[in-house]
Amino acid sequence: MQQTDQARSVSIEATDLGIKPDASAKACSRGDKARAVLRARLGEDIYSSWFGTVEFESFDGRVVRVSVPVKFLQNWIQSHYADDLLQACAAEYTGVERIEVMLRQPGMAANGRAGATSAGLATPRGKNGAGASEPAAETRRVAVHPGPPMGMGRTHINGFEGSPLDPRYTFDSFVLGPTNRLAHAAATQVAETVLAEERGFNPLYLHANVGLGKTHLQHAIAWEVKRRTPKASILYLTAERFRYQFVEAVKSQDAMAFKDKFRSIDILLIDDLEFMRGEKTEQEFEHIINSLLDGGRQVVVASARPPVQLDGLNDRMRSRLQRGLITEIGPMDSPLRLNVLEKRAQEKRASDPSFEVAADVLALLADRLTESGRELEGAINRLYLTWQLMHAPITLDIAETIIRDLVQGIEPRRIKIEDILRIVSRHFAVSKQDILSQRRHRSVVRPRQIGMYLAKHLTSRSLPEIGRRFGDRDHTTVLHAIRKIDREVGENPRLKDEIEELKRQLNR
Repeated sequence: MQQTDQARSVSIEATDLGIKPDASAKACSRGDKARAVLRARLGEDIYSSWFGTVEFESFDGRVVRVSVPVKFLQNWIQSHYADDLLQACAAEYTGVERIEVMLRQPGMAANGRAGATSAGLATPRGKNGAGASEPAAETRRVAVHPGPPMGMGRTHINGFEGSPLDPRYTFDSFVLGPTNRLAHAAATQVAETVLAEERGFNPLYLHANVGLGKTHLQHAIAWEVKRRTPKASILYLTAERFRYQFVEAVKSQDAMAFKDKFRSIDILLIDDLEFMRGEKTEQEFEHIINSLLDGGRQVVVASARPPVQLDGLNDRMRSRLQRGLITEIGPMDSPLRLNVLEKRAQEKRASDPSFEVAADVLALLADRLTESGRELEGAINRLYLTWQLMHAPITLDIAETIIRDLVQGIEPRRIKIEDILRIVSRHFAVSKQDILSQRRHRSVVRPRQIGMYLAKHLTSRSLPEIGRRFGDRDHTTVLHAIRKIDREVGENPRLKDEIEELKRQLNR
């Protein structure tokens, strides 16, 4: 009687999902037999590590479809255990020809139904393949999408809202090494003396390649000033946000009010100075910086390049920024990369003490991932998510797969010409209608040519199609624009930076 009730329950649930009752029931029941064959064939340890979260979804007479919770498991089973899985299924599924390993959405159980656990939580199987009915010691509830420890913060001044501040970027979380020690010491002193009569470094100018810690230090300064001197007026802005706010003020004929907002600032932090674009914007920025420095207010600037290499700065502004301290954050050596990885793993353990990564795994990551701290942090995040969903120790093989994915990169977001028009229009403060029009003014022609260049490099559209989407222009016009921007990118570092920034915005 109990078995009949269970069969009726499976039939009802499968019908609700639009699946034939007998097919669904057979897939589930035979799946349990296939598990037993796999366990006997591979051994308990291998089975528990790689097949404990596999679900048998369906069988159409030729193909057995199984699902796993993470892409790593999908790739691993396909490349290492496809034959074993097919042979195990052959003993159970008459006529099976191949296995399809699918990726299921986190928080979903077999056949796509929501699991019995809380939303966003998954309950692992025990070693014998059982689910939530196992004793508490055999199960662990895992958060599939852990959120940040707290929300993003912002600085405000006179109704002017700054760029977001990441609460993770503090002095405590910054990992010291020989290439960043001077920058860290200078940033710490600035944070400690922001309201003092004597300041050691004003302005402080930090420069480094992407992902080496200059933004981290700027956020850390802001958080430390907030902690030490809550009454201090702080404003943190990216150059892009400064430019956007200024353009909006000009459009609304409120440029004087824009300038007045900065008068009461105690410390101004400007990030990504290399993206400060536009003659009027640069002039306004110069006036504001001069006013703050003349008034004894603290200024901190970060950029990918030192002042002498920023074409957009005039000689007066360049000289003014060089009067303080200019310090470079250099590339991380292997010991520093290892320390960063250990620190990020330790931060994960603070919220989940059972998370462990072997020393040889961290050493491998430190040796192979050499680009930036963001890359290292991404690797730890991937390890943590993989560990959560696999419920097995992180091995060197897993680390190798994660490294390969990070180096090759995730499949890029599909970019449309409409996206390019929108981003280019916003970046250069010209309307989409002007870009598509027949206007020949340089303020319009330049963004139009850059848009065509991006369309050629970031989409699969042909030259005639790009021409049609950019105001019914001939393909020779498009080709001329692409060649012109291609040539200038190789000669003009500022334009190269601008193109890279536009690409980053398009890929967000």
